[in-house]
Amino acid sequence: MKNGKAYLTLQNGKQFVGNRFGADGDVIGEIVFTTGMTGYIETLTDPSYYGQIVTQTFPLIGNYGIITPDSESKKPWVSAYVVREKCDRPSNFRSEQTIDEYLEQKGIVGLYGIDTRELTKIVREAGVMNASITSKPIKDFNKINSYKIVNAVDNVTCAEISYHGEPDGFKVVVWDFGAKANITRALVSRGCYCVVVPSNYTAEQILALNPDGIMLTNGPGDPAENKGIIENLKKLAGKVPLFGICLGHQLFALAMGGKTKKMKYGHRGANQPVKCLETGRIYITSQNHGYEVVSASLDGKAKLSYVNANDNTCEGFDYPELNAFTVQFHPEACGGPCDASFLFDKFISNMKDGKYNA
Repeated sequence: MKNGKAYLTLQNGKQFVGNRFGADGDVIGEIVFTTGMTGYIETLTDPSYYGQIVTQTFPLIGNYGIITPDSESKKPWVSAYVVREKCDRPSNFRSEQTIDEYLEQKGIVGLYGIDTRELTKIVREAGVMNASITSKPIKDFNKINSYKIVNAVDNVTCAEISYHGEPDGFKVVVWDFGAKANITRALVSRGCYCVVVPSNYTAEQILALNPDGIMLTNGPGDPAENKGIIENLKKLAGKVPLFGICLGHQLFALAMGGKTKKMKYGHRGANQPVKCLETGRIYITSQNHGYEVVSASLDGKAKLSYVNANDNTCEGFDYPELNAFTVQFHPEACGGPCDASFLFDKFISNMKDGKYNA
């Protein structure tokens, strides 16, 4: 029933009672939290959240409404959305509708009125787990326990090739594993001509486009599941300058013989501190990932460039001999801080070197 009571049940048996908003229905997903104080529109439309029930730690969500041009993709990808309090009277001259209206229109289940602080502490202590939102309390945990995110990249990638920017710029193939739109916007704003291709493109198809560089985008799911992409990356390594972000970073590491593992609860939010090992400088970054590259797995194969200042996990690698570099965080940062936007300029510099000093 719309706006009725609903139950959020965690895999460990903990249950929260809240109120529905958005679409009606029951749902199962992997429950995660994000610490962003703003950027909920970008969060909802980030394909990296595919298959997940997303909890906002910031207590009030929806206060500036829904602004379609701020979306990072064509639709919201979260399985469900959990907030402490929703705003029904947004104040913003750009607002088109309330978050309640938007989620109902898009078929996304929402839940409000629960203690999101307690929920976040549980996930931090116990780790990411599955959960369900239902109209009635559940007793059978078989469906929750058996839930698994599969074929994530296949489900979020673009359906066909598209072109962005002016053709006289550096041609960048944006390999879409679930790309945020601001990656392409950041490249186009720097004069690049972006050719966005689906995840099922082969190395041969990509090279046939005669690119000056290749962008490996963010995306959802277990990176090791994408065996076809990994094999194609092996064929592309060293052929043209390459820049990987988030899932793209993980996939290239796997292609180079590295390993990935699932994190306890991941990094999600716009306030993750990242340390540059070359300079010692700390950058505040936007992140959204539940897997990490095992730094030691690439010893002797790549140069570790960035680490997370909170937990020392891998945040980036340089591959000088391959004219490639990758980062775990989001330099396009939408929403989030723009500390790391210079990495797009580094990519363009690498393309210049690759084109004129080949």
